Amino acid sequence: MYTTRSLFFRHLAPTSPSPLALEVVGAKGVFLIDATGKKYFDLISGISVSNLGHGRPEIIAAIKAQLDRHLHVMVYGEFIQHPQVRLAEALCKLLPASLDSVFFVNSGSEAVEGALKLAKRYTGRHEIVAFKNAYHGSSHGALSVMGDEKLKIRFRPLLPSVRFLEFNNTADLDKITRSTACVIIEPVQGEAGVIPAEKSFLEALREKCSDTGTLLIFDEIQTGLGRTGTLFAFENYGVVPDILLLAKALGGGMPLGAFIASKEIMSCLSHNPSLGHITTFGGHPVSCAAALAHLQVIRNEKIHEKVKVKSGVFSAIIGQSDKVSEIRSAGLLMAVQFESEDFAMKVIKRCFNKGVITDWFLFRPDALRIAPPLTITLEEAEIAATRIREAIDEQG
Repeated sequence: MYTTRSLFFRHLAPTSPSPLALEVVGAKGVFLIDATGKKYFDLISGISVSNLGHGRPEIIAAIKAQLDRHLHVMVYGEFIQHPQVRLAEALCKLLPASLDSVFFVNSGSEAVEGALKLAKRYTGRHEIVAFKNAYHGSSHGALSVMGDEKLKIRFRPLLPSVRFLEFNNTADLDKITRSTACVIIEPVQGEAGVIPAEKSFLEALREKCSDTGTLLIFDEIQTGLGRTGTLFAFENYGVVPDILLLAKALGGGMPLGAFIASKEIMSCLSHNPSLGHITTFGGHPVSCAAALAHLQVIRNEKIHEKVKVKSGVFSAIIGQSDKVSEIRSAGLLMAVQFESEDFAMKVIKRCFNKGVITDWFLFRPDALRIAPPLTITLEEAEIAATRIREAIDEQG
């Protein structure tokens, strides 16, 4: 007789040779619970998804209420569905006036795909500029603008006319020209190990894009909805993109992504040809209902305003170890830097044994990822950080 674990390895397509394979049977607040009943601090939030933790009652109630109304009724954009309309309105009220048109999709990668198509269609250009060590997803277009060759070389050929610049290198911005359709950038590079953009760099980038008629795309798939201490990371810089990408935390734990632009820019996808971009399940009504509840909780309780204090707890406790080279943070998106990948992997494994789930970064495997639910309490943060510090100090 097969166990759930054996069936996992037998029938689910693999993404790596050795998955962690934690059998999760429950989740509540900042904890995951395995088949033996052991509780684990979830310090990665499903990779920056579960901003309000697990089992948030307002989100569960919104999902149940929408289930009683209807599920999928039509492909995105054809029927008026109240959850979509209300969520789009709520988002646009929080954003600058130039970001007033929302196209809902299913994921971050799909948001990237839609934004790249939108930029090419609107500008009539084909060149795309991205940055080294950037991560934007794994579908073909998103993979094309990934700034690391190791993860994409086996899938070439990819999109042509993609140029890569050095992140935070203002001199490189001269390579953006009137042939460039768009520049796609993370205000905080996530998989590079939490590398924030410099304010002067983003300001110069905005100016260069405006001068050349190039659309500026901010990928806030990992940083949006409060993780950096503001609702959107671009608010920390005072620089407004032409297209904003959201996903991960947007759906409150349900699958949902979005690319957001001005009505003028977005309208070009509706004609010549019509259905210039289309998705069957984008903006699923249950996902939008969950997303609206999630957004309302964050705003009403001002959860994002407490993020930097909680981040400080992790930094203060973990930073006491002399085996930590550096701690980089953008709110509750944090990287604990070690001298080697081997050391980092051993610490991550030891944390797991102590009931703390952490992770590494795709392009910085020598750093440990901390990105807990934004709702983690100061006491929970202190306990989790202490266990991490112990795991570090115990590692010879």
